[in-house]
Amino acid sequence: MPEIQAIRGLRYDLGHVGSLSDVVAPPYDVIGPELQDELYKKHPANAVRLILNREEPGDDDANDRYHRAERFLKTWIREGVLSQEADPAIYVYHQEFEAAGTKYVRHGFMAGVKLVRFGEGNIYPHEETHSSAKADRLKLFNATKTNLSQIFGLYPDPGNQTQKLLDDYVIDKTPLVATDHLGVVHRLWPVTDLPIISQVATAIADAPMYVADGHHRFETACNYKDQLAESGELTAGHPANYVMTMLVSMSDDGMIVLPTHRMFRGLPAMSSSDLVAKLGDYFDVALAGQGAEQADMIWTDIATADNQGQIGFYCPIDNTWVMATINEAGMTKMAEIAAEHSEDWQGLGVSILHGLVIENLLGAKDLPKANYVHLVSEVEEGIEKGDPDNGGQPYPLAAIVMPATIDHIRSISEHGERMPAKSTYFYPKLLSGLVFNPLAKTSSS
Repeated sequence: MPEIQAIRGLRYDLGHVGSLSDVVAPPYDVIGPELQDELYKKHPANAVRLILNREEPGDDDANDRYHRAERFLKTWIREGVLSQEADPAIYVYHQEFEAAGTKYVRHGFMAGVKLVRFGEGNIYPHEETHSSAKADRLKLFNATKTNLSQIFGLYPDPGNQTQKLLDDYVIDKTPLVATDHLGVVHRLWPVTDLPIISQVATAIADAPMYVADGHHRFETACNYKDQLAESGELTAGHPANYVMTMLVSMSDDGMIVLPTHRMFRGLPAMSSSDLVAKLGDYFDVALAGQGAEQADMIWTDIATADNQGQIGFYCPIDNTWVMATINEAGMTKMAEIAAEHSEDWQGLGVSILHGLVIENLLGAKDLPKANYVHLVSEVEEGIEKGDPDNGGQPYPLAAIVMPATIDHIRSISEHGERMPAKSTYFYPKLLSGLVFNPLAKTSSS
């Protein structure tokens, strides 16, 4: 891993804002209009005004949502709503949550990670990025000159020794606590002890890092750094050489990946016989019941089998589920149509679903964006209520599919490949607003 360093973060002064829960927000890319409104109403200093400021009528280049975010940030610093850490710190960060009826705690820490372009060091991406999202985030970088949200990075540490060092240090210290809109409890401990920081930096110095979430923001941080270099502003000690990152051991007990199921749009509606005919000789198929309520059984069977090549399809015309398992002929076909990719990539459930089934066997490319959901209950609701963006019309096809695993992320990243979009969903999301990382001197410095 490139070197890490402590950062002098900006944090909310609880004397000004009251409860930390009222001012934090999930990442910008999971905030829909309703949640944005809810966060705006929650507190006048909620972090949503920085990470996802509203567009307003009459906006122009001199007065837009990026400049409003800049003004909010400067005002909050000037008024003491935000204050900068007196000494450089790394931040121990725990998230307590429940998934599928089981309680977990995910352990990690935030620090500055030295920026290295993907492909030029041992920081690896696992998903594709889009230019529009990077352009949006660069405008925000230029306006605020601050990391407003952290990158999520994974590193190998089979014994979790690095995190144990930090957790032992903070065990008798009082954390800052926030509860998000999903009921996840977030705890934060600033650590300014120089020997501890040095031990942590040394412990992970030779480890690779795999970006779990925040690909767009990582690449944007690199673009911002290059922009400063071109202008002559970048020095060896400039904070923009680093990006604020949450680092989590790949072996942490709270490190789970949830599935991302698909409710497709833009396909002809299918019956089970239509789909079985299309799947041809490449899948072993079985009819698996009728009705939305069967989704839970379908997912249980797939998760229990732990087989990336097993996919459950819902066909609306006859209200029937089809369980499809790729066979040897299917894997041969997959190797043929995705010859530029590794066997690891070819064997991913989402690669098989999109590359073989949707694009090849169904002949459907450039479909409208699917409705991506993570819970079986959301699949059931989508089947029962239809597509809210299409007047409640039934989705023409739904698919329940396995998520990529942590091991897939490691192996496919190291092949220099990126997974299909929405291959992983890391739950819970990291909060924005626990710490901000200034990339230039603040007025309080």
